[in-house]
Parts: sequence; structure tokens; C-alpha cells
Amino acid sequence: MSRISVRGFAVASATAVTAVGSVVGVASGSTAQNNDAEATAADATLLADIPAGQQAQVQTASLTQQADAQAISADASAKKDAEEAARKAAAETAIAKKEAAEKAAKEAKDRIEAKSAASRDDARDSSSFPVQSSYSVAQIQAMARQMVAADQFQCFSNIVDHESSWNYQATNASSGAYGLFQALPAGKYASAGADWQTNPATQIKWGLNYMNDRYHSPCQAWSFWQANHWY
Repeated sequence: MSRISVRGFAVASATAVTAVGSVVGVASGSTAQNNDAEATAADATLLADIPAGQQAQVQTASLTQQADAQAISADASAKKDAEEAARKAAAETAIAKKEAAEKAAKEAKDRIEAKSAASRDDARDSSSFPVQSSYSVAQIQAMARQMVAADQFQCFSNIVDHESSWNYQATNASSGAYGLFQALPAGKYASAGADWQTNPATQIKWGLNYMNDRYHSPCQAWSFWQANHWY
């Protein structure tokens, strides 16, 4: 191959690349492409000096280069879209789990409160027991069994065991706490009945109401007592 041919091949290679860029530039409306188009037209005659096979190689190489660049750009865009979709899906999953947990917690609380309310409704009232001059531990426990729901009685009993050993007249000499539940001040029992000093059923009513109102149930009150040794 002569020098002229070699030079022609190089110029033609550059011209082919320029020609492609010019076409793209003209499509975008840039004013600079006019000069590129003129240069391309001037150099186009040099491309004719290169054999047809080599012309095809030059054009193919340029087109391959553009295709590779477009593929890289498409891959980057697809990766970005996939990452964004994954982040969105993770956020939606986290929100759904949080809502499900909150719903489950509310349902559990509602069940406990409904059960406690049912227990209060089913319990025998303290006024239905005959008044006696004194009561044995067994009699007091029998009263409690009729006033406290069966599934709550053991927890209720555990607290009374620790507080007074079922002595409805138990008095703490130092603090003045009184009765089955060691209420302080002792006058708190009056909210359940005026005979609180002589009627253990009235004290039982007060203690059950206290546990239900403060802890939702005797068993939850007992759980608190175990952790703190008071309730």
C-alpha cells in the first residue's frame, strides 16, 4: 500500500467517525454541526480511495463503539431503576410490618380488657354475702372464689397471700396499711362499701376493682408484683 493510500485510510477513518457525529449533531439542532457537515463532505472523496472492505471495517468499528456506549448507559440506568424499586419495596414492607404489629397489639389489649370486663360482670357482688361477726381464712377465700374469675383467682390469691395471708384485719403498725390488700391509707376501702373494716367481701371487691382498673387483671397485677414486690 502506498503512502497516499495509508494517509487516505487514516483520513477516511477519522472522516467516518466525524460523519456519524455530524449526523447526530444536526439532529440535535446545534449550529456547530454545519461546519462538521462541510468538513465531512470535503473528506468524503478520500473515503473512496479506500477499498470497500476496509471502508466497511471503519464504519463497523464506529458503530460498534456507539453501540457499546449505549449498552453501558442502558445498564447503568437499569441498575439505578432496580435499586430504586428495591428501596421502595423495602420501605413498603417495613410500613406493612409496623402496621400489622400495631394492629396485633391493639387486638391483644382489647381482648384483655374485654375479658376483664366480663370477669367483673360475672363476679358476685360483695353485698350478696351474709354479714358475720368473724370470718375464717377458708370463708374469705370462698368469697373470693365467687367474686373473682376462675382463670384469675390464683394470681389474685398470690397477691393476698403476700400482702396479708388472708387476714382481713391485718394492720401494718408502722405505716397503717390495712386489710387483705394492705391499702394505704386504709380508708381507700370505703369506695367499695362503708363496712370495709368488718366485711372481707367489701375488701375483696375493692382489691379486685383496683387490680382491674390499674393493671387490667389480677394476673397482670401479679406479674407486676413479682417484678417489683408491690403493686
